[in-house]
Amino acid sequence: MTVAQPDVTVIIGAYEAMPYLVECLASVEAQTIDPERVEVIAVDDGSTDGTGECLEEFAARAPMPVTVLRQENSGGPSGPRNVGLDKAAGRYVFFLDADDRLGPEALERMVGMADRAGTDVVLGRIEGVNRGAPKSMWGRTLERTDVYSSNIKYTLSAQKLFRRALLDRHGMRFDESLFTGEDALFTMEAYLRADGVSVIADHTCYYLVGRDDGKHVTKSGGYALRFDSARALMNLIARLVPEGPRRDLLMVRPFTVTLLPQFGPRFLKDSDEVRRRKLELARPLMDAHWTPDLARLLKVEERLRLHLVAERRLEPLLDVLRFVRSKERPPALLERRGRRVYLAYPHFRDRAAGIPDAVYLASPREARSVPGHRVGGPVSVLRRASR
Repeated sequence: MTVAQPDVTVIIGAYEAMPYLVECLASVEAQTIDPERVEVIAVDDGSTDGTGECLEEFAARAPMPVTVLRQENSGGPSGPRNVGLDKAAGRYVFFLDADDRLGPEALERMVGMADRAGTDVVLGRIEGVNRGAPKSMWGRTLERTDVYSSNIKYTLSAQKLFRRALLDRHGMRFDESLFTGEDALFTMEAYLRADGVSVIADHTCYYLVGRDDGKHVTKSGGYALRFDSARALMNLIARLVPEGPRRDLLMVRPFTVTLLPQFGPRFLKDSDEVRRRKLELARPLMDAHWTPDLARLLKVEERLRLHLVAERRLEPLLDVLRFVRSKERPPALLERRGRRVYLAYPHFRDRAAGIPDAVYLASPREARSVPGHRVGGPVSVLRRASR
């Protein structure tokens, strides 16, 4: 007898997941998709709190086929996910963290969307439970989009539906050498290689659950790991996207989300040795990937901090961070009849500092909020030239 291929393989990597695993598994059991269309592969990553036994009990009662694998602790989520991915038989795979849970109808809706739109990745709306969750990409449901024309680059967690043929065709697996940011690397590559991405914004498909005990599958690690994560993501983008506006647009994500927080207010509390080390770690990233066109896409405060990091200007950087910490608003200077707006953060037009005016030039969005700002453009430029 031929066994039909499942539509979706749910891969659960679990480590010390009790008692959250109980609700996680209940959310799988409650899915409205036909159980024959689903398989579950659960990997117990060396738990000692009863996680493995809970998975075994679930496998014995679940209406869909469940495979439970038990292994020694691997140190992160990548190993268990790769083990599950190697054994997956579904047309699609979905990575479910053991302390989170699926929303009602999530698998049915995501598989239906992928089949209807013919896309390789589907994002289902995510909500946080006792923790934050990404928001900017859920404005409306999109049957087909891409990483350039939407905000999906700001949700790079692995909790998406992926077409398995895409992953197999490109040999995609999670990088087990990374202990933070492995999701971002995997998901960004999938976005870039996908034949279309879908977004389900009108139905919550996934709940990110904040644990009371502070334990999560992902380990936070030290600051050096954040630089490793930023480097990996920047190098991936540079490898897959030709130099130009599209690359700059994607580079905004690792520069602002991964790298910039290392030079935020916490930097003021770092020791001199850590500050020097962070600037050293940032140096090759700035030299390789920081460009004027990319800088123009950022807000002034972000651009200024990264400019000073690129120039390795420690003292001016500390001055800017103290200003940011004070929550003061920088004075706005309007020039060219209100068509050009500068935000006067510390060292603006300070000859000794020598920071170019362009670093302080407000982005269009920032400029619009300044009273007296007037939108200029090619027509007004031509008129002035003709006069």
